[in-house]
Amino acid sequence: MTIRLVLAGCGNMGYAMLSGWLKSGKLAPAAVFVVEPNAELRKRAEALGCGAAADAGGIPADAVPALVVIAVKPQVIRDVTAAYKRFDDGRTTFVSIAAGTPVATFEAILGNRAPIIRCMPNTPAAIGKGMMVVFSNRLVADDTKRFVADLLSASGEVADIDDESLMDAVTAVSGSGPAYVFHFIEALTVAAEKAGLPSATARLLAMQTVHGAASLAAESGEEPGVLRQQVTSPNGTTAAALAVLMGEERLANLLTEAVEAARLRSIELGK
Repeated sequence: MTIRLVLAGCGNMGYAMLSGWLKSGKLAPAAVFVVEPNAELRKRAEALGCGAAADAGGIPADAVPALVVIAVKPQVIRDVTAAYKRFDDGRTTFVSIAAGTPVATFEAILGNRAPIIRCMPNTPAAIGKGMMVVFSNRLVADDTKRFVADLLSASGEVADIDDESLMDAVTAVSGSGPAYVFHFIEALTVAAEKAGLPSATARLLAMQTVHGAASLAAESGEEPGVLRQQVTSPNGTTAAALAVLMGEERLANLLTEAVEAARLRSIELGK
């Protein structure tokens, strides 16, 4: 079978995406070739039925993949991408999931003929519940955009933007956002313990409440504000708690500050 996709890097995120593509049937194992220097990680890919090699030189000489997906750490992105310059003739689209690495970095390495898509995923993609946001340079064909969006949908929801500068805001909201939610669960667990609940019960209540509320918000079709109002009886317990969280827009202001701090840091890292 012709190699349709080369995956450069099969760490946690790369492997999660690869697994999603294969399990969903969007790609056959024989259509994927994985380049991973770590032997154990490489064996994981081989166990799924994919071809694999320790470096880009191991890719079959006659391969002309539709996609090369770069799934490595930003600090090694230049060296790794340079190893795929043989595919810079415009027939192969490059997809990067490296945080903080602009399209211009890849264009500088690959030249002005390479179609390039920048993707910002988040960690829930590992369980098919991720949020992927993509930006494409002008050379990416519409059918390729659709093909990539379909592949990424195996890992969760997909959105596209036409202004790359917004990637810093994307990073601050959905890229870093899972950590904010994890911390909320931690904080709610501590609050539950201080209210007298046993630790295990406190953790279960906090985690399942966040999971259930997020699922309801995603599936009900109602705006979050409407759902909040439905839970809040006048002068009831929820109203008392929300008076603390929403008084002087305390939580909203705190989250706005947090997102802005992450956005500014993303800009700094991009430089």
